Amino acid sequence: MQDQKSDTPPLGGNLIEHRIMQAVLSGQISSGERLGEKDLGEIFGVSRTRVREAMMRLSSRGIVAVSPRRGWFVIEPTVEEARETIEARRAVEVGLLLMQKSIRPEAIRQLEEHVAEQQKAIDEGDFARRSYLLGHFHVYLAEALGNSVLAGILEELTTRTVLIAALYQPTEDAQHSCDNHRRLISAMAAGHMEKAVQIMNAHLTRLEKVLNVRAGKKKSGQSEK
Repeated sequence: MQDQKSDTPPLGGNLIEHRIMQAVLSGQISSGERLGEKDLGEIFGVSRTRVREAMMRLSSRGIVAVSPRRGWFVIEPTVEEARETIEARRAVEVGLLLMQKSIRPEAIRQLEEHVAEQQKAIDEGDFARRSYLLGHFHVYLAEALGNSVLAGILEELTTRTVLIAALYQPTEDAQHSCDNHRRLISAMAAGHMEKAVQIMNAHLTRLEKVLNVRAGKKKSGQSEK
């Protein structure tokens, strides 16, 4: 798991959780992957007790689970769980935009810088950093708009969405996502919040359609390729 440049890790017991969330967002940890307490303890230089405490907190946030045979592992969302996560993201992100009567120029500048970092990672072919920044944009949006509570909620929901996309969605066009973020910022800067909401819905709607197709195949007994 590599550090991400744009984020300063918290101190103390939250460090392990923070790094695992980053690794999932960047695609370095995938759905279903096992997380050994001993290995993580050696990586972070902490006891297995500290690792277990962090895993329990991640479990309560719906990011990891534990079983007697496998130990700790990253969740593998079902179609229904995936659909509920998308619905939750839509409620949070659309609500966040609708609450904004005006957007501070400083917030727009910060978001533009974030998108510039996304574009740089795409141009340089830095897959891990590109994936992290594209997913983290939604968390950063809430932070830039001054709502740290929603930023925390979106970090969990966005992390779950990355896992969902890995299981249920074809590989996304990173440039398309980056362009959508740029369009979103332009709409916000111009005060066109209705258009911003439409852009925000675009990715979630596309993912939802993929889930519906998969659920339909499962119900009819068709095999997936």
